[in-house]
Amino acid sequence: MTAFPALARAATAALRDLFPETPLQRNDFLSARYDAEIWLKREDLSPVRSYKLRGAFNAMRKVRATRPDQHQFVCASAGNHAQGMAYACRHFDVKGTIFMPVTTPQQKIDKTRVFGASNVEIVLTGDYFDQTLAAAQAWCAEAQAHFLSPFDDPDVIEGQASVGVELLEQLGRAPDLVVLPVGGGGLASGVTSYLREVAPETGFRFVEPLGGASLTAALMEGAPAKLSRVNSFVDGAAVARVGDHTFRRLSWVDQSDVLLAPEDRICVTMLEMLNHEGIVLEPAGALSVDVLPELAEEIRGKTVVCVTSGGNFDFERLPEVKERAQRYAGLKKYFILRMPQRPGALREFLNLLGPDDDITRFEYLKKSARNFGSVLIGIETRSAEGFSGFTARMDAAGLAFRDITADETLSEFLI
Repeated sequence: MTAFPALARAATAALRDLFPETPLQRNDFLSARYDAEIWLKREDLSPVRSYKLRGAFNAMRKVRATRPDQHQFVCASAGNHAQGMAYACRHFDVKGTIFMPVTTPQQKIDKTRVFGASNVEIVLTGDYFDQTLAAAQAWCAEAQAHFLSPFDDPDVIEGQASVGVELLEQLGRAPDLVVLPVGGGGLASGVTSYLREVAPETGFRFVEPLGGASLTAALMEGAPAKLSRVNSFVDGAAVARVGDHTFRRLSWVDQSDVLLAPEDRICVTMLEMLNHEGIVLEPAGALSVDVLPELAEEIRGKTVVCVTSGGNFDFERLPEVKERAQRYAGLKKYFILRMPQRPGALREFLNLLGPDDDITRFEYLKKSARNFGSVLIGIETRSAEGFSGFTARMDAAGLAFRDITADETLSEFLI
């Protein structure tokens, strides 16, 4: 056995000065659905509503132990890592400078400032994270500060491993399976490094957002590889490249054990957990629960721990989440259609709608000297099957139309 389990336990013990262990809760709703024992490790209930505080605290603790004169720390983050570092800075009474993109929502800026109080300074710079990171690293070198990585740091990985230490102690036995979200890999590498040594019978599944599958890319290449494009919706896990340190601890993973979660499907899971269980999860926090349907046959009768990694959800995003969920479930669609420019044409079209169809968007501007005009229409229905009848009726009426619901470019531009 390596020294890692002892380091992870030491990090866990030190964390008790900061906050009690997060709950491990058996979820009756999910357990009944999948005929299994489904437990949620509620990292969304930490003081900063994510696990990121663990790694930031442990890294800062170890720096302070070896270099007690180091009072200046720096990070670049638009979310949970910034809040974790801010909280740790106030605990250790050190100075933190947190670089955030100019486009960071005000809610996240305000929460970071609350957690760090007078111990942190927030610098808004760069439209994109790469620009923010470069500015933070340049300032860090000039100020001779310590740069606190969000995941690619052995001390951060040790801190995140405390999630595994706690869940094993709380459950009292080794679970059959642990489902872990993956962004940069800090949480996954820490938890697996600990449990593989002390509970080798436990299996793992890893979940990445479909638009940010950096671990999948690394496993295919045999080394960390930067994605050319990242969908930022799952902002807590939308990372273009896994870390070097984290990948060294995850290189054993079989690619078949890494599952990809479509962003719109994650929205369905978020709404379900909110409406059924009253649990508020951010997109990254819902990843581990989102893939349970894919694991249904495998987990029947087994004990499964899903790590809900964060609950920093801005409710101003709720309409977008609902919209995405409806589209994924097939309950809402958008069409562009050509409608004759003559009296009565709109009335004829409305007669094509079914009894459960509701128009949620309608844009039309009559064009002079044209026989037909273009219409953008959004329709919501109670059952996805209703759309097949609706499109069949439009075909029979001779209407030219195009379903643009899944067209990312047109949807983003028009909707």
